[in-house]
Amino acid sequence: MSWIYLLLAGLTEIGWPLGMKIAQTSSVRWPGILMAIAFMAISGMFLWLAQKQIPIGTAYAVWTGIGAAGTFLVGVLFFGDPGSAMRYFGILMIISGVVVLKLAH
Repeated sequence: MSWIYLLLAGLTEIGWPLGMKIAQTSSVRWPGILMAIAFMAISGMFLWLAQKQIPIGTAYAVWTGIGAAGTFLVGVLFFGDPGSAMRYFGILMIISGVVVLKLAH
């Protein structure tokens, strides 16, 4: 169950940078900020639950890896962020590191 909590923590970690990006538009500034705060709290709660069984270093690395890779993909797919081969390779390296940490646990 701890790995499910960690996966949920990583996925909800994507929500707070998305909220901050949405808050860049003045008409939805406060909803975006509130969204970011809510996702920070939810993500933190799931990380806390995951760390009951998963070592802190592993949990933190997986959590940030999922959040970084997911936020990168959201940026490319929905906000026109650049998606060069080297950037995708970098994300692949992050995902590979997360998989190794899971397999080594």
